[in-house]
Amino acid sequence: MPQTHPTDTRPTRAPVGLFLHPTHTYRPTDSAGRALPDWYGVHPDHVAHLIARYTRAGDTVLETDGHPTVAAAAEHLHRYPGIAVTDGEHPPVWPETLDGQSAVTIRHDAGLVLATLPRLDIDTRDVHDLSRALHSWQELLRPGGFLVVLLAAGLGNGAPAPRSTVIAAARTAGLLYHQHIPALLVRLPEVEPRTDPRPADRPPLIGGRHVRAHRDLVVFASITPEATDA
Repeated sequence: MPQTHPTDTRPTRAPVGLFLHPTHTYRPTDSAGRALPDWYGVHPDHVAHLIARYTRAGDTVLETDGHPTVAAAAEHLHRYPGIAVTDGEHPPVWPETLDGQSAVTIRHDAGLVLATLPRLDIDTRDVHDLSRALHSWQELLRPGGFLVVLLAAGLGNGAPAPRSTVIAAARTAGLLYHQHIPALLVRLPEVEPRTDPRPADRPPLIGGRHVRAHRDLVVFASITPEATDA
C-alpha cells in the first residue's frame, strides 16, 4: 500500500461522497402537489441533502437558474431561496429573491450558492474567465458559506470544463476545495457485470461515445478571516 511520509507537504485530498440513483419511484412535490424535476440529473432528495448539509436554518440559498426544485427544497428546510443573477458579465453579480425581497438585504450573506457549468456567459476553456466567475459567486457567500458547482449541466452549450480546471480556478479565486460528489444518473446493476453469466448489454452510445452516467458536483468553502477565526 502507498505510504505517506511524515514530512509529506502535498495538499490533503478532498473527501469523495457519492449520490446513488434512487431505487424508489417516490418524488417530492411542490406546494401545488406537482412532482419536482431533477436538478439537471440530481434527484430532489439529493438537492435537499446538499442544502441540509451545507446550510443552517434561516440561511439564504442561491441558485444560478432559479430552479424550482432548489427553491422548494430550501423552503421546506426553512431556508430562503434566491437567484444569483448576472447581467452578461461576471461582476457585478447579485442575489434576487424569488418572493421579491430586496436584494440588498442578502448581498454577501448566502450560506450556499448552487451553480452549473458550462454557462453561456463563461468561457470554460479560459481559466482566468472561469476564476472570475467563481470569485463572483464567492462574493455572495457569508463567512463560512459554501459553493457547489454542478459540472456538465446547465444552460450553456460549450464544452464542459475538466474538474481539475475548475478546482484550479476556484483556488485562484480564493476558495477551498472541500468535497467531490459524483451523482449517478442511472441505477447500479443488481449483479456485478463481470460475474453475471448473461451477456452484458452494449452501453448506449451517442456519436460513438458512451452516454454519461454521472454528474460531478464539486464543493468549495469560502475562506475569509471571519470564517478562520470561528
